[in-house]
Amino acid sequence: MTKPTWDPAQYLRHAGHRARPFADLLARVPGLPGDPPRIADLGCGPGNVTAVLADRWPTARITGYDSSPAMLEKAQEYAGPTPGGGRLDFAHADAAVWVPEEPYDLIVSNATLHWVEGHLDAFPAWLDGVAPGGTFAFQVPDNIDAPLHALMRELAHSARWKNRLGHVLRREDSVHTPGVYLDRLARLGCAADVWQTTYFHVLQGEDPVLDWVKGTGLRPALTALADDPEAREAFVTEYRDLLREAYPSAPYGTVLPFRRLFAVATKEA
Repeated sequence: MTKPTWDPAQYLRHAGHRARPFADLLARVPGLPGDPPRIADLGCGPGNVTAVLADRWPTARITGYDSSPAMLEKAQEYAGPTPGGGRLDFAHADAAVWVPEEPYDLIVSNATLHWVEGHLDAFPAWLDGVAPGGTFAFQVPDNIDAPLHALMRELAHSARWKNRLGHVLRREDSVHTPGVYLDRLARLGCAADVWQTTYFHVLQGEDPVLDWVKGTGLRPALTALADDPEAREAFVTEYRDLLREAYPSAPYGTVLPFRRLFAVATKEA
């Protein structure tokens, strides 16, 4: 997989839809043991949902971590003291190698771990960094078999594109089954709650599914073709035509079914 470059403006074009799963995840996180609590948001992106943590835990000291300079630059607008007396900061970190340097009452990750190969192997070190009674919680897209990804892979492996794009997209095993996550977290001594939800997003505008995926799943292909604008436009056009057939528009908009996987793992107090 090619490490993608990120475009905060493109990602935020569907901010409302993308923020809803994070709210649903936080709704299942129990009370935190610290006073004030210490929170890490791993893969914070542009910081808009990281800021929501301060609404739930007003006194918390929160650090958002991300490996994208562009995302961190955008996130800085949320940095500083929070209205409840806490603080929100952002720092560079690669989730593939990040290890907690202090105890956290909550380590949370929103739509990030599917980009981190071998993330299951990181769970022991992350949980070692969770305080007794604290929680590790995450959600990831669980739709690698959906048309928007299947068609992208099919096109990338076609005769025209396979030499340039056949190796750049996310692998089909980038997210494990719910049972795998439940078993791993439970064996690490946590009370684990794992579930799936399928959202039916009603998107507006011209080619809205393409616009959505330009902010996320398509980023590796866009990055790989960044030095060849003509080829990049040709690939996007072919992919757009496939998406139009797979996700037809209706008078009220275009429906994008989107399944996500959630996990909340709490350590013994």
